[in-house]
This record gives sequence, structure tokens and C-alpha cells, in this order.
Amino acid sequence: MVQHHTKDKGDLGVAKAHADLVAKGFDVLFPATEHAPFDLVAHKAGTFHRIQVKYRSMRRGMVTLKLSSNWTDRHGVHSTPIDKDAVDAICIYCPETDECYYIRPSDHGASVNLRITPTKNGQQKRILAASVFRDLPDKRPAPIDGNRASA
Repeated sequence: MVQHHTKDKGDLGVAKAHADLVAKGFDVLFPATEHAPFDLVAHKAGTFHRIQVKYRSMRRGMVTLKLSSNWTDRHGVHSTPIDKDAVDAICIYCPETDECYYIRPSDHGASVNLRITPTKNGQQKRILAASVFRDLPDKRPAPIDGNRASA
């Protein structure tokens, strides 16, 4: 397998997500800045979806994604939970399957494990089959803010 630099992996993940979404009938838009919390926006039937893309290799038959942001400075390694309201979906690109899997971050806790291969012991309970996450989830309506008056 070809080795990729970390930034190259991210770029490959975004390219694969772009191709996958176009194949599913979405128009795909890209932000004009790399500082946005999302990597692309998918549009279809009047609905926009802000999508963050992650490149994750399969380990022990599954892809794992921690829903946190990590950085290092002179004081050590730091981690903070992601803002689950900043994106509508996360696309996980797995190079071993060459597939994109889409999760709604608000549906999950601190991490998510998508099972690609069957478990060795046949366990079915509490297993998230990656194949179920091949489509972009429906966008939930924004919560109603009771403090705002309607126009």
C-alpha cells in the first residue's frame, strides 16, 4: 500500500468524499478558507449539509473515530470535544474498503466504532455495521430558540 503524508491523507479523504457525494447526486461546494469547521458542503433538493471529512484506516476489522480535536504545544498534548453543532455530518473515508461512511456527530458520544468485518465471536448487539452508514444522514431541523421572535 502507498504511504501517505498526513495532509495528503486528508486531501485524499476529501477527494473521495467529493466523488462519492457527486455520484449520489449532490452538488458539492468547498469553503474559501481552511479554517472552517467543515471540509465541504453537499447540496441537494434545497438542503445544505456541512461535512467534515476524516481519513481512517481499518484496525481490527473496524474504523474508529474519536469525536475530539487534539493539538500539541509546549505544555503537552491537549484534547477537547468537537463542536457537534458546527457540522451536520462527518464522512469517514476508509482506504482499505475505498468507501465513505457518514455519521451524524450528535448521534454519538465521545467516539464511534464502525464494524467493517464481522466479529470473531458473532456478537451482534451494540455493533454498528459500517455498511449501514454509506448514505448521508438526513439533516435534522435546527432547534427552535424560544427566546427569538419570528419575523
